[in-house]
Amino acid sequence: MAYHAPNVTHKPDRLTFTMLSLVIFGSFFALALAGIPLMFALLATTAAVMVAYGMQYPMESVFLSFIGGVEPFILIAVPLFVFTGELLAQGGVGKRIVEFANVLFGWLPGGLGVVTVISCLLFGGVSGSAIADTAAIGSLVIPAMLARGYSRGFAAALVAVSGTLALLMPLSIPFLVYAFVSGVSMRTLSMAGLVPALLSAGALIAVCMWHGRSTGVDTGGRPASLGAIWRAGVSAGPALLMPVFIVGGIWSGYFTPTEAAAVAVVYGLIVSMFLYKDLKYRDLPQLLLKAFMTSATVMLVIGATGALAWLITAEQVAQQLATWVGSVAHVQWVFLLMLNVALVLLGIFIEPLPALLMAAPLFLPLAMAFKMDLVHMGVIMTANLAIALYTPPVGGTLFVAAKLARASIGEITRHLWLMMGATFSIVILITYVPQLSLWLPRWLASWN
Repeated sequence: MAYHAPNVTHKPDRLTFTMLSLVIFGSFFALALAGIPLMFALLATTAAVMVAYGMQYPMESVFLSFIGGVEPFILIAVPLFVFTGELLAQGGVGKRIVEFANVLFGWLPGGLGVVTVISCLLFGGVSGSAIADTAAIGSLVIPAMLARGYSRGFAAALVAVSGTLALLMPLSIPFLVYAFVSGVSMRTLSMAGLVPALLSAGALIAVCMWHGRSTGVDTGGRPASLGAIWRAGVSAGPALLMPVFIVGGIWSGYFTPTEAAAVAVVYGLIVSMFLYKDLKYRDLPQLLLKAFMTSATVMLVIGATGALAWLITAEQVAQQLATWVGSVAHVQWVFLLMLNVALVLLGIFIEPLPALLMAAPLFLPLAMAFKMDLVHMGVIMTANLAIALYTPPVGGTLFVAAKLARASIGEITRHLWLMMGATFSIVILITYVPQLSLWLPRWLASWN
């Protein structure tokens, strides 16, 4: 049974709309920057605005909206995919992917950097989590990069940026959440981010090759033999087949995205425990506990975001924002530019999932007004929020990579700007060339 907040009419004037928007977002950002945990910052903002403005909503509305936010069946996939990421990060999958990438690409100039990017891309295809991607691959490649002579700052910056490629790969957790919010098909969305992910990886590889050649730290070597490539491919094969198997099942209609998450858990257990044998039964309780703690945090934030989203919807803030943007952005390209800037700024303070839950209800009506494809919109939003994950001074992958490399944020930042420029140029490209996101799912659909 779905919970719904009571329908109470409350119609302030235009000035109140504008002030209300400023108060809501100003209060939230002030609390978040003060270090208040995100869930409490969201709930406190919701309750405080209701009290301050004397809104005639019962406080039970906040509770019911919270429950309604975490109630949808599709969100069961979130903890399952989180657990899959933990399994694969600890179960030897990352190690074999790095070995396979090293055999194929380690001979190039900047070879270890190239291997890092390719490994993050491949591991992101099975984990769907930027943090898991950064932690699993970073723990393997950063020691090797430091031994080769790469600076700690460059190694950490590259891992922090490359880890976010997971958010554009087919099993992306933010894609799953966006599909739930927007109503678009996860089947289509899962393929829409693949070309942007490959383009972003290509831009980072170009940076790595330039760095390796210009600094002389990694000038390349001889390509591996066919035998070495075959052995590495056979070893990594079960891991590399996982996204093909899962996405193929979603695309063919054999299972839904939620069912796919359960299949991913079973597949991950089989690969990690019985094929690679890097996980033991005694390791599972700790992995389950870690995954459940992460999932609980995510779900609490989703619920709190649902409460604030209800207030924003009830007070028609989205409609007012649409009117304001419409008065400023008369054409689509101006709206898209404003969208990119707003999402990067939002993502600097908030993790991708809650940021997506907050931003999507506000921007989707505007996107439809400009006749944008909502699948393309999902790729744009996710790509921008991925950039925010490694934007100083805060960011999830930035902190993980800094810890792994034992590097300061200042050291990382010196090497980060070129990589950010490369990835942001790709974001701008996919923003204004929708076919880069849409042609692959449309081509696959034509075969059905």
